[in-house]
Amino acid sequence: MTVRRSAAALATTAVLLGAAAPVAVAAPSPSPSAELPAGLYGTTDPTYDGVWRQSLAFLAQKIEYVTPSTQAVDWLVGQQCDSGAFTSYRADTSKPCDASTVMDTNATAIAVQALVEIDQRREDANNGADWLKSVQNEDGGWGYNPGSPSDANSTSIVIGALARTGVPVGELTTADGSTPYTALQSLAIACEDEDGGAFAYQPGKKGELTANLDATAASVLGLMGKGIASGTSNAVKDPSCTKGDDLSPEQTAQNGAFFLADTLKKQPYLEQAPMPGAEDSTPQPDYGNTADAVVALAASGHKNKAQASVSWLRKNATGWAKQGGPAATAQLILAAHATGADARSFGGVDLVKQLNSMGPSPAATALPSPTPTGPQPSSGTDSDDSGLSLGWLIGIGLAAGAGIGFLLSMRRKKQQP
Repeated sequence: MTVRRSAAALATTAVLLGAAAPVAVAAPSPSPSAELPAGLYGTTDPTYDGVWRQSLAFLAQKIEYVTPSTQAVDWLVGQQCDSGAFTSYRADTSKPCDASTVMDTNATAIAVQALVEIDQRREDANNGADWLKSVQNEDGGWGYNPGSPSDANSTSIVIGALARTGVPVGELTTADGSTPYTALQSLAIACEDEDGGAFAYQPGKKGELTANLDATAASVLGLMGKGIASGTSNAVKDPSCTKGDDLSPEQTAQNGAFFLADTLKKQPYLEQAPMPGAEDSTPQPDYGNTADAVVALAASGHKNKAQASVSWLRKNATGWAKQGGPAATAQLILAAHATGADARSFGGVDLVKQLNSMGPSPAATALPSPTPTGPQPSSGTDSDDSGLSLGWLIGIGLAAGAGIGFLLSMRRKKQQP
């Protein structure tokens, strides 16, 4: 999951050595007043991550059968511009978006995913998807803001949004035949080279590709056409790195999973470089990136390779999640869910209760947690989301006191060296 999340980095990272987001390329919105808007999750300044953290909270709640309040959903949709785009945060939504409004592809993409997953305001989600299609770069990808060079994180999260709204991503071609998948594959490091299987965030000045762990986790999901709340693949396979120039998106995604699994084999967590100007130059654990890697490994059929990392997160990351707020807490919930861990008892912490307490009281909550044994929400690229999921129906049924379950089928990130 990963920005993919613009300010979680500015808001959270400054305090917690950074865990959940890339620095926004956009100009900041006007600073909000001391009193935060009603309906918003979290208590920190939302200037750079308001839409991101709200949407990520919805995604985590959805997989735990929690229905967000109408007030919270209305706040998110109220951030949307008439064009369908979202900014990182709009303090004054009474003022229409115009040419000076800095649109954010990452915020738009995650908001679209959230609205689709909670099965509310689908028209607004489709409007957001249409805007994303309209700002696709000529190389097939997307940058953080419209017109900026494509990067792996932005392209991946947009793919997830379009796929969840039913767009056949592989058919979304530019004038020269490029697709979002070819844009991502152009950032993959060949298996024959050092750091083979990894992805770069963007090419260097001379076109060189430098492995970026967050971009790799994002690209694994993107090349499989999956969103952030992707769940677990039923197929279990040994990671491998396939050589060659004519690889399918799935093969290239598996190469990325191989690199992540190999990296986490050395130690169960990923690291981030010290913040600029920090006195301590020792690399620090990157909790958010580790959680993203866990989700990517589970989604690509390597849940067993992520178990040590989940255990490490369980022991070490709960304090980070509480301080980091809704985005950080949601990331741990997504990692727990993807690997079958219990998010309601994760290192002695009920992450779902913690997340729910960070925003308006949910409309409905199902108990006990469905994570260890419950069904996995689907995340196919062209699925029909018009019906209610099993999770929603159970949650609604329990909230209404009916006690009846109905069965129906159902990543603004920092650039790391």
